[in-house]
Amino acid sequence: MQQTRPPRNQDAPRVTAPNEVVPAGIDDPARFLNRDLQWLEFNRRVLAQALDARNPLLERVRFLSIFGSNLDEFFMKRVGGLRRQIDAGVGSPPWEPLSPSEQLILIRRRVLEQTALATRAFRETLVPLLAEHKVELLGWTQLTETERIEAERWYRRNIFPILTPLAVDPGHRFPFISNMSISLGVLLRRPGESEALFARVKVPEIGGRLYRFGPTRRFVSLQEIIAHNLDDLFPGMEIAEVLPFRVTRNAETERDNEDAEDLLEQIQQQLRERRFARVVRLEIGARPSERIMRFLEDELQLGEDDIYETDGTLDWGTLGEIADLDMPEQRWPKWTPIAPHGLEDDDADIFSMIRAGDLLVQHPYESFDHSVEHFIEQAAADPKVVAIKQALYRTSGDSPFIPSLIRAAESGKQVAVLVELRARFDEARNILWARKLEDAGVHVAYGVVGYKTHTKVALVVRQEQGGLRSYAHIGTGNYNSKTARLYEDLGLFTSDPAITDDLVGLFNYMTGRSRQTEYQKLLVAPVAMKRRFIELIEREGAIARSGGRGHIVAKMNQLEDRSVTDALYRAAMDGARIDLVVRGFCCIRPGVAGLSENIRVTSTIGRFLEHSRIFWFGNGKADPLDGEFYIGSADWMYRNLNTRVECAAPIELRAHRERLWRILQLHLTDRRQRWEMRADGAYELADPDAVHAVGDDVSLLGTHQVLMHDALELKRRADEAGLGAV
Repeated sequence: MQQTRPPRNQDAPRVTAPNEVVPAGIDDPARFLNRDLQWLEFNRRVLAQALDARNPLLERVRFLSIFGSNLDEFFMKRVGGLRRQIDAGVGSPPWEPLSPSEQLILIRRRVLEQTALATRAFRETLVPLLAEHKVELLGWTQLTETERIEAERWYRRNIFPILTPLAVDPGHRFPFISNMSISLGVLLRRPGESEALFARVKVPEIGGRLYRFGPTRRFVSLQEIIAHNLDDLFPGMEIAEVLPFRVTRNAETERDNEDAEDLLEQIQQQLRERRFARVVRLEIGARPSERIMRFLEDELQLGEDDIYETDGTLDWGTLGEIADLDMPEQRWPKWTPIAPHGLEDDDADIFSMIRAGDLLVQHPYESFDHSVEHFIEQAAADPKVVAIKQALYRTSGDSPFIPSLIRAAESGKQVAVLVELRARFDEARNILWARKLEDAGVHVAYGVVGYKTHTKVALVVRQEQGGLRSYAHIGTGNYNSKTARLYEDLGLFTSDPAITDDLVGLFNYMTGRSRQTEYQKLLVAPVAMKRRFIELIEREGAIARSGGRGHIVAKMNQLEDRSVTDALYRAAMDGARIDLVVRGFCCIRPGVAGLSENIRVTSTIGRFLEHSRIFWFGNGKADPLDGEFYIGSADWMYRNLNTRVECAAPIELRAHRERLWRILQLHLTDRRQRWEMRADGAYELADPDAVHAVGDDVSLLGTHQVLMHDALELKRRADEAGLGAV
C-alpha cells in the first residue's frame, strides 16, 4: 500500500516579514521593502488576472500559465542565488534585516499560498468553465474505451520509441534530471520479490504536453498516457508506485565576465554549467509515494523545504496549449497595431518624415513592423546610407533585423552591432545571431567590459546634400518583433544633432574604448544617469520646500535602487508629491507617517505587459507639459543605474509631451486595472467596486482599452489633416 503523509509546507518557523514593521524614519533599514517578497506580490497580481471573471476565459488560462512561468524563473534566479549565499556562508547586507535562510522561509510561505490559490482556481473555476465550452482536460480514467485505444495507438507510434527508462541500482547511477523537465519516478519489483527498484522515465518534450482527440477539444496529458502504459516499458515487472516530479535548477552563475575578448567562450561555458547546476526546487504530485520522494530527496541533495507538493499541474506552461485554442469568442478582440500615418506603405520614406520632425510611437498600439523594422530595413536598402549601428539585447527567433543588417553589410555599408550575450535565458540565441552577423562581415561587439548593455538604440548615417546626417531610434523595449505585439513600449525617432551626436559617442563607448562621460541631452548609465535623476528628484523637493509645486510622476517596471529611494523619501518629506507607476516589484513604502505620506505607488496589470519607462519632473510649472519628460530603457534599479549601459532621451515636442502626460494620467486614474500599494507592501485593487460598475466613464475601460481607442483616433485625425505621425 502506498505510504502518504500530510501535505508538507505548514509548520515553518515563524519569521516576521520586515514589510510588517513600520519604519521609524529615513535611517531605519525597514524603509526598504524586501525585493523578493515584493516580486512575489507582483506575481500575485498576475494570478489575480486569472481569477478575474471580467477577463475572457482563455485569457484567464493564459495568465495562469504566465503565473507559473514567472514562478519558475523566480526560483531559477532568486532562490538559486539565496541558496548559493547560504552555501557560501554569506549573510545579508546591512539594509536587509532578514538572513538568506529567513528570506527562504517567507518565500516558501508565500509561494505555497499562491500555488494553492492557483490550483483551486484552476480546478474549481477554470476547468468547469472550460468544460462548459466543450474544452475538457481529462485524466486517464475519464477517457472512453475508444479514446484509450486511440491514445495507446498514438503512444506506441510516436512516443514509445523515444522513451528511455533509466534504472538506478548498483550498476546504474542516478540519472541526470534536466531543468524544468517532467519525469515519472517508478518503483518496480520482480515477481515474487519484495525488493523495490527505482527507475526514472522522462516525459519527452515533442510538440506539446497534451494529446488532443481528433477534432474535439478533449485532451489528456502525455504524462498520463505514459503513466498508464508503463507495462510496455517494464515487461515482466510489477509496477509498485509511480510519482510524477519536476526539478528546477539554479540559473545564477558565479563567473565575472570581465574579459570582453573571452566573453563568447565564457558565456558558452556558463550555459554548460547552468545545465548541471544545483536543484533548488522539486515539485511532486499529490499524495506522493514516501519511498520515491525520500529517494529523490537524497539523490538530489534537497531539504524538506525544497519540496513542493501539488494536486494541480506540475507545469503551468502546459496551459498555454489550451490558451492557444481557436476560440476567438473566448479571447480579447483581436488587436492589429496601427501603422503610423505616412508609414503605411512599404516604400514610405521614413527618413524624410524624421527630418520633418521627431516621431513618437507606442507599441503595440502602433505597429512595430511599420516603424522600427521599417527604419532598419530601409536603411539597409538605401544607397545613401553609409552606416548602421544597433544594440541588440533580446531579439526574436525569426528576427527581421538580422537579415537586414547582413544585407547592409554585404552591400558595403559599415554595420556595427552590439550583441549582449549575457541577456538572461537568451544567451544561446544571441550567440547564434552574433556568429551569423560576424560571418557576414558585420562588426560585432559584446559590450563594455564589466557592464551589461541593456540600452535599446539604433543609429543610421546617411550621405545627404550638404554632408552626413544621422537618424536615431531610442526605445524602451527590445528589438523583438514578437514581444512588440504583447509588451507596451515607446520609441522616439529623431535627427536632432545633439541626440545623434550623443549616440555616436555612446556607440563608441560600447564598441570601442571611449571614456566619454558627458552627453548633451541623453542621460547615460553608468556614467551620469543616476546622478542626474537624483538631482531632478532633489530639485522637486527643493521647489516644494520653498512653497512651490514639487511633483514627480515616474513609470517603470521595477524600483529598488536605495539611493534613488532615499532621494524620493527626502523629496516627499519636503512636501513634493510623488506618483509612481511600477508594474513589478517596488521596494519603497508609500503612505508612512513622517516619511512617505506624499508617495503613492500604483501598478497596472492587464492585457499588455507594461514595459515603457516614462519620467516626468514638474519643475514647479503650472502646466505639466512645461515640465521635463524622459523615456528610456532603465528602471530605477541598482543594476540599471550602476552596472548596465542604459540611456534615456528627453521628449521635447509639445504634442509628444501631451501624449505622454495622457498615458501617465490614464494609469493614475484607471479604475479597472490599477492596483495600489499599502505601506506593508501588499496591493489592493484601487477601486474594487468598479468590478461590477457599468457606464461610459473612460476609467472603467482600463488603460489598455483606452489606448487602443486613442491609437485609432490619432490615426484618424492625422489622416484627415494629412499630417505625419505625431
